[in-house]
Amino acid sequence: MIKICSFLPAATSMIYEMGLENQLVGVTFECHSDKPKVVRSYLEGTNHTSQEIDQIVSQSKAQGKSLYYIDDSLLASLAPDIIFTQDVCDVCQIDTSHVARSVYKLTKEPELIPLIPRNLEDIYQNAITIAKAFDQEERGYELLAKLKKRTDFILDTLRKNNAPLKRVMVMEWLDPIYNCGHWIPYQIAQAGGVDMLSNPSGYSIVTAWEKILLYNPEVLVVAPCGFDVNRSSQELEALTKLEGWDTLQAVQNNAVFLADADLFTQPSTTVVDGIELLAALFHPDLFEVPKKLENKYLSFHASEKVK
Repeated sequence: MIKICSFLPAATSMIYEMGLENQLVGVTFECHSDKPKVVRSYLEGTNHTSQEIDQIVSQSKAQGKSLYYIDDSLLASLAPDIIFTQDVCDVCQIDTSHVARSVYKLTKEPELIPLIPRNLEDIYQNAITIAKAFDQEERGYELLAKLKKRTDFILDTLRKNNAPLKRVMVMEWLDPIYNCGHWIPYQIAQAGGVDMLSNPSGYSIVTAWEKILLYNPEVLVVAPCGFDVNRSSQELEALTKLEGWDTLQAVQNNAVFLADADLFTQPSTTVVDGIELLAALFHPDLFEVPKKLENKYLSFHASEKVK
């Protein structure tokens, strides 16, 4: 039996959804799995603010250091045949080059399969790549068929009702403010919105508050990478204290929401959950928030009460 490690939560999630976890022998500390945790982070267990995290990341980059490390002895004992890695963001997860330096020391060097999604189509193709590695390609296509049925329903409903595109913004970080990039703009589009401040298929970047005020989104979704709604609500003051906050159309329309980042920043099948949530937030007259996602978001007024 082929033994596989997944060094990114998105791949681990897909492996479980396709029922292939029996061959999974090791994961990262962020994976929702009982498999041995091979990859750890120096930030694990800390409680830094958004600004502090941004400073730590910037310093690490400047010094050429990684925020992650591998338990080399554990990896050697697991002796995997294949390791899934990523090369999209060396801040969010350990990257392929770092993994390569560890596997080079092993007696049996495993195959590294980098997953490099830039958009939704890439994420869907990753499911096929993962399934092929397990020699179970058909399970990948079965999973994609289920996902397509869900997104087709949203697109068909929007078309039938001639729903206008909502002018929105999704923030990937609070302090400093980052726009959204990679596949998130495509999620927004499939949910019936447009984010003109976003960077489709590219990296998110620091975005000036003055630019956001001029853009004046109708709907604002705050989903800082790695945060859930409770964590984000603790730092919402970084936005609400800014001059002009109360003048935003999204604020005046009670259309400011916090959302769990894993619906957007993880290139897994949860991106479809994210599309379904966004559709309900953008077009509440056409869609309801799915029951399973009710605890994955908060309205601005509700979030003010969270301590």
